[in-house]
Amino acid sequence: MSYLSRAPDREEAFRALYESAYPDLLKFVQRRADAANAEDIVAEAFLTVWRRFSEAPKHQEDARAWVFGITRNLMLNARRGEQRRQALGVRLAEVTVTSQGNSSHADLVTSRVDLGRAWALLSEVHQEALGLAIFENLAAPQAAHVVGISPVAFRLRLTRARRALRLLLDHVPQNESPTPATSPEKATTS
Repeated sequence: MSYLSRAPDREEAFRALYESAYPDLLKFVQRRADAANAEDIVAEAFLTVWRRFSEAPKHQEDARAWVFGITRNLMLNARRGEQRRQALGVRLAEVTVTSQGNSSHADLVTSRVDLGRAWALLSEVHQEALGLAIFENLAAPQAAHVVGISPVAFRLRLTRARRALRLLLDHVPQNESPTPATSPEKATTS
């Protein structure tokens, strides 16, 4: 008989799984991700485990492996998301370079670097709005549906994002490395 099936209720079974897996899972994450984020990743993993606990294997070792698999998938999803954000910044720079016709190569390179720095300074909210409108070519109603807001709110968000990008392009210091925005309103003008 497994430890999960012996537990009289769901909470006790979850607690037993948590206590048996947490220390090893934390070490697992610390070896694969930024140590500062390890506890957050493990907490998110156990939140997912709690939500899907009815799917947990009944034997302790199988359930532990299942938790490790969930955690690994969360880390892979986070890594893919970061790669998409970086790729979006590169694609934004490429679109700008191809849209400028007769500029010299040096001007194009400088423009690309400036755009990359400005993009990195934009908040995630503004990057998302610009990405949906420019790269995904979604109209406001469709983009609004993607982010779960009204079309009017999305148009306003897109306007603010464009304004923030324009301001950043006008004011990006040439020799300063970008610092990612920490709040949605960091690079706004409103």
